[in-house]
Amino acid sequence: MKKSFVLIFLVSLLSLASRAQDKLEVFGGYQYLHTGNITVDGQSDPSSSQGFNGWDASATGYLHRFLGVTGDFGGAYATVDGVSGHIYTYTGGPVIAFPVGRIKPFVHALLGGVHLTSSESGVSVSRTGFTTMVGGGVDYKVIKPISIRVIDVDWLYYRFGSTTIAGTAVPSFSQSNNVRITAGVVFRF
Repeated sequence: MKKSFVLIFLVSLLSLASRAQDKLEVFGGYQYLHTGNITVDGQSDPSSSQGFNGWDASATGYLHRFLGVTGDFGGAYATVDGVSGHIYTYTGGPVIAFPVGRIKPFVHALLGGVHLTSSESGVSVSRTGFTTMVGGGVDYKVIKPISIRVIDVDWLYYRFGSTTIAGTAVPSFSQSNNVRITAGVVFRF
């Protein structure tokens, strides 16, 4: 089901971009994700903060010079005390850009899903939840079809509902003080 949602979203984004006067932008680059303290049943765990390294990719179709729609996909990875953790995000939403010469600042608000996987000694547990990303960044045009995304900084919120794993009840949990920083290359078509 998730793959179908992602495929439908990408096809919709590309069809919107084909109607755009000027551009489809495709971004690929590095991401650093710092997750804040996990809150379980209203209690914050101060030892749960962690840094993750990974990748980010997005496509933005501009409907007008200033207004577009973005689909963003990212993966971040870390190993803590022998436990391998993977966080994947898939989000979409509006973007507003403010191009001035070679510099293009932008802001966006993205909603979607997050998939968390942890594994150790052959045992793996995964959860899927809701995420929101709000932030913005700056692109610098090097030549007409290529820009450098100097920085993109986003605030992230994750929310996972309660569930039962192997007969054990797992409460809902959330993280609201997460920061994601990305940088890389933007190709314009």
